[in-house]
Amino acid sequence: MESVLVTKKRSKKSSPPDFETALEELETLVEQMEAGEITLEESLQHFERGILLTRTCQEALKTAEQKVSILLKDNHATDATTQPFDTDRD
Repeated sequence: MESVLVTKKRSKKSSPPDFETALEELETLVEQMEAGEITLEESLQHFERGILLTRTCQEALKTAEQKVSILLKDNHATDATTQPFDTDRD
């Protein structure tokens, strides 16, 4: 069985994954680690890759939040306000 990590290493020179791809890979890595069927070395590699994927997702979310903030601003209205994104939703 070839892990997601090995597959991604082969295409390392390509551009970073988009949000959905990164999130899907991150979920796969977590599932594999939680199953406890991989070696310690593989777990560490998965953890390292997971950190990179988390950063990719965080950057994508930050960019999206900035775009939404810009779109919510109405330059023609004097009472235009933006609302901070509620990150505490359950």
